[in-house]
Amino acid sequence: MEKPEFVGRAALEKAKAAGIKRTLVGLEMTERGIARDGYKVLDAGGREIGYVTSGSPAPFLKKNIALAYVPTAFGAAGTAVKVEIRGQGVGAIVVPTPFYKRPKR
Repeated sequence: MEKPEFVGRAALEKAKAAGIKRTLVGLEMTERGIARDGYKVLDAGGREIGYVTSGSPAPFLKKNIALAYVPTAFGAAGTAVKVEIRGQGVGAIVVPTPFYKRPKR
């Protein structure tokens, strides 16, 4: 923002003033099910709090994983949430990303 006038400056200032409302988090499914694009993310009470942006099985990790946008209050690692799959809430937990880091040699 220290630079002279540029395209998009007003939009960036508006977003900065509003603050961060949601964050992209990694999800690891704790119950059987695969979270897919567009599925709803629910809190423990069953209220919709966000949505899944992508998800798939991870054969190398032997888990089902996903990325989702949730409010910052639910963004802490270890937070239990549910993903609505075919009308039922399936358990998931917020995990840090990246899901896998290659060990150093």
